[in-house]
Amino acid sequence: MAQYSQQTVALICTSGSAAYNFAPAVVEAYFQEIPLLVFTADRPKEWVGQQDGQTIYQTEIYGKHVKKSFELPADYDHPDAIWQIERVLNEAINLSQIAPKGPVHVNVPIREPFYPAANETIQYDRNVKIVERLTTETVLPTDLWHRLQNEFESHDRILIAVGQLPPNPELVKTLHTLSEEFGVVVLGDVTANLPANAPFIGHHDVLLGNQDEELRQSLRPDLLITLGNSFISKNLKSFLRKQPPVAHWQVKITDELVDSLQSLTTQIPVEPTYFFQKLLEDLDYQQFVQHDSDDEERQQYRQIWLDNDRKAQQTLRHFLRTNAQWGDFLAVEWVIDHLPENVVLQLSNSMPVRYANLLGLTQAAEVFANRGTSGIDGCSSTAVGAALATEKIVFLLTGDVAFFYDRNALWHPHLPDNLRIVLINNGGGNIFRLIDGPSAQPELAQYFETQHQQNAQRTAQDAGITYVEVRHIADLETHWNGFCERDGKAKILEIFTDPVANGLVFEAYRAAVR
Repeated sequence: MAQYSQQTVALICTSGSAAYNFAPAVVEAYFQEIPLLVFTADRPKEWVGQQDGQTIYQTEIYGKHVKKSFELPADYDHPDAIWQIERVLNEAINLSQIAPKGPVHVNVPIREPFYPAANETIQYDRNVKIVERLTTETVLPTDLWHRLQNEFESHDRILIAVGQLPPNPELVKTLHTLSEEFGVVVLGDVTANLPANAPFIGHHDVLLGNQDEELRQSLRPDLLITLGNSFISKNLKSFLRKQPPVAHWQVKITDELVDSLQSLTTQIPVEPTYFFQKLLEDLDYQQFVQHDSDDEERQQYRQIWLDNDRKAQQTLRHFLRTNAQWGDFLAVEWVIDHLPENVVLQLSNSMPVRYANLLGLTQAAEVFANRGTSGIDGCSSTAVGAALATEKIVFLLTGDVAFFYDRNALWHPHLPDNLRIVLINNGGGNIFRLIDGPSAQPELAQYFETQHQQNAQRTAQDAGITYVEVRHIADLETHWNGFCERDGKAKILEIFTDPVANGLVFEAYRAAVR
């Protein structure tokens, strides 16, 4: 819910190991900059370590994976205690929303008796203290803008790479204009939420699988500008590390120095929409004053990217039409191509998010994934939360290990009817057949893949949701429209594929791209 809305959402649990069960979500929220407020009930400090029930060391239990940890007093009788509680909660809520957003922990020790007496009335004070924190916008001084503008105009090969970002139409509009008018290349993973029908690069993961050194040198940027969080494409990261730019600007509000591409030269700690709008205004003004646009080399560089991006897309589609047998790749392509307009797409980790990134979207959708730490924990739960936070249909594209690992996501009394789960079941962790290293090990099947014979039919039955089984594209064609329709129930569509065939297809794809 917090990921989709970007608003602070509260979690509440009892004391003891319950607090640790939140840990994967807290860690993901921290690295993905999602505003969670985590309330953990606790026992008073004098009972810790005294072999009493549900009592562990909970102070700062999440360590560095929260923006800050607070602890409320166990006794509320003194007026100063009430003052402290109100002050702490105001700070905690506000802190979760300060850029970069993130999780905040509030530990709440409670004395016995825990429960009110039968004749006791609880009255809540509605006149609570609220401390408003006004929003501010960090801006750069004029002299720095002149410096950045001069440096920008000194480069002919400029690449803007967008990492994981929530949908931002205003930013997209500005990047679109920068690309069209000033010959800037703009690329983004599927989680960057750049539209499929804009002049952006969306098949770089396929394109940069090409090992032609002359091509790679022609794509190398002089100035790289990055924004957003992590990138999915390992090919992109490897390309930029091996063909480093002359200068690399990072546009992000953060106190950390994050240099995952190993080429960072300038941190620009401002909000990206402001930065690119101001940059565009300055460039437009400079062009107006000079009465010309000397960006021929930039446009040529951009055209190289656009032409090769189009070729990469054609290569991928041709391969799937002519060489790929039924399996994960073809199934994901079919599903993505047939998504309804204006939906939310949640991508689970391992292969679903990678397949989607290779294929790109063919229509408008809001895309989210747990790419803060890129684990399989809670992928289904995140999709359920998103479906509770919007009236749009939420599609979860997930693998079997991620799905069964988070089966409790469906143990929920109010599963929304706008939830659609597309489950790719290939009998284990098929990603290990597709990446170098594990695929060559004799222990692959038993210890890497963790093979299983599970299916989701009884899970769907237990959850009271509709279940559809698919074993070929013909089944998809038969059931898809009914699966997408809203009829008052959440639904699972389970696609069965063969893991060995999937591995062979993916290896053939990589050979074709190389």
